[in-house]
Amino acid sequence: MSLTPEDILKIAHLARLEVPEEESSDYARELSAILDFVEQMNEADTRDILPLSHPQDATLRMREDKINESDQREYYQSLAPETEGGHYLVPKVIE
Repeated sequence: MSLTPEDILKIAHLARLEVPEEESSDYARELSAILDFVEQMNEADTRDILPLSHPQDATLRMREDKINESDQREYYQSLAPETEGGHYLVPKVIE
């Protein structure tokens, strides 16, 4: 399908878009290429192809929910400048 720059300006007016006249020929060429590609896709025979509910009909493999690291809380708290009751103390930033 071939669109003219006048077609682009008319479409832009209907869509309430501002398209400069000097750019309308570029838009016409690019939009015509997109529409040609859509026409090419419409020619594909899809009669025997079932529609998908999702493009990737795959299930995720679930891993076993188990602890694989040791508790290093005391070590990390020893690195902090200040802690109290198992919490990190930070300077007050909001007055």
